[in-house]
Amino acid sequence: MTRIHSIETIVFDLPTIRPHKLAMATVTAQSLILVRIRDENGNEGLGEASVIPRYGAETIEAIQVVINQYLAPPLIGMDTSLIRRVLAMMDATVKGNSYAKAAVEMACVDLAARALGVPASTLLGGAVHDRLPVLLVLSAGKADEDIALAQEMLDKRLHNRFLVKLGKDDPRDDVARAIAVKNALGGDVRVHADANQGWDEASATWAIERLQDGGIAVVEQPLPTAEIDGMRRLTERFTIPIMADEAIDTVQSALAFASVRAADAFSIKVTKHGGLLRTRDVASVAEAAGLTLFGGTMLESSVGTAAYAQVFSTVQSLDWGCQLFGPLLFADTITEHQPVYRDFHLEVPHGPGFGMRIDEDKLSHYRRDSASADHMTTA
Repeated sequence: MTRIHSIETIVFDLPTIRPHKLAMATVTAQSLILVRIRDENGNEGLGEASVIPRYGAETIEAIQVVINQYLAPPLIGMDTSLIRRVLAMMDATVKGNSYAKAAVEMACVDLAARALGVPASTLLGGAVHDRLPVLLVLSAGKADEDIALAQEMLDKRLHNRFLVKLGKDDPRDDVARAIAVKNALGGDVRVHADANQGWDEASATWAIERLQDGGIAVVEQPLPTAEIDGMRRLTERFTIPIMADEAIDTVQSALAFASVRAADAFSIKVTKHGGLLRTRDVASVAEAAGLTLFGGTMLESSVGTAAYAQVFSTVQSLDWGCQLFGPLLFADTITEHQPVYRDFHLEVPHGPGFGMRIDEDKLSHYRRDSASADHMTTA
């Protein structure tokens, strides 16, 4: 039995090696929160939440307040191996706040798995993959720059799957850029397109027809999250798979989409779903409905990436690979070593737990300086 003795939260910011442009923001430094849960013997489990500006409702600062003031106090003394009880306690304390709950649950899973000396995937049903195909987002917004970066990654054997971000510019320009990237990279390279909810149904219908003809492999979240009927119509109309991302946050929303076949695939993310176990629940809904899956990212550091890799490794139908390129985007790390990328794959850490340990000097350097930047709740 491993009981929670203390819960510490630390906000930190990691610079990127290049601007990462999304439909909702351009990221040059990523804000993250580290959760460190310790037992009575000083053993530690790590959790993390990463927030892309304007992607969701939560912010790093709000996540810290929710954990420190509301979630941490009732969790002190609880057994970290009883993950469902931990989730139930957090749900009884506050509604929503999936990022905050995911970071806490992540640290509990890590600590419980470390206590057993096993990879975290063992607590999630066991790994079926030792390595995961890893996709890179091409976000320069210019075809020539995207193509140059993709070719560099191919030459380095880091990525042979790519995603072009759309939805911010005129659909005609978006489609032309995505197809130009696909044509330049050739038939053996898979290219996804992600509109990040940026189109209405008419624009999406026009664009998807041309993306399908241009050889794009899949179109992710073309419509706003509430447009389940529109997503169903697009899924029925086109041969190219339609993937739901922002629209799938809870098990209930996953079931709603799966029951009417409003998507061919789901993009799963641990913080979006509120934890590793709930991510596995969403994956099970998709698998039961015959849908395929893609392992998404919120731009995690090595801690979050290792945690995501553990749950993604348990998903048999991860046909679209994963998007866990965060450690390759950042200019530095807060861990003693990085996840291993080799031959277009991310190697799943073998643990125990997530297999990551904090570099205290690096964390000290990147943590925020304000007096409220960290907080510990203890027994």
